[in-house]
Amino acid sequence: MDALTLPNVPTREQIERFGHALLALEQAGAGVEILSEHHFADGLVTRTILIPAGTYLVGLAHKAEHINVCHGDITVWTEAGMKRLVGYHVLPSQPGAQRVGYAHADTYWTTVHTNPDNTRDVRALEDRLVEHPERLQDRRLQLERETVEALA
Repeated sequence: MDALTLPNVPTREQIERFGHALLALEQAGAGVEILSEHHFADGLVTRTILIPAGTYLVGLAHKAEHINVCHGDITVWTEAGMKRLVGYHVLPSQPGAQRVGYAHADTYWTTVHTNPDNTRDVRALEDRLVEHPERLQDRRLQLERETVEALA
């Protein structure tokens, strides 16, 4: 898959199809595990991931407006079109926006969300913040590990 062959202004359906293709590659053993790290402050939560160079990924749509902060070199495929972000960028994100990216170099991506009840329960936050939290890679991998342990 080459980022340059993707349409400049994709539909949500095209983004979802691309995500399903990446999931199939992951299930075939070609995926990259992307770890997340959370930080908390009064009324706020951030989630940061490191996207290794050479990685394609599809984020989940979020339920509420939030801020994205990225640092690195990544082409981001959005409903607004393809954008290459080099260096440091702050991007607002509307509810329902879904991003597809290709990291040309290691890239840090942080989302900043309100957390009015100051919960530190990451699973509860994921349920509150993203559409289809069961599709999160962390959850899929945890379920796979639990299944392997149960079968052992």
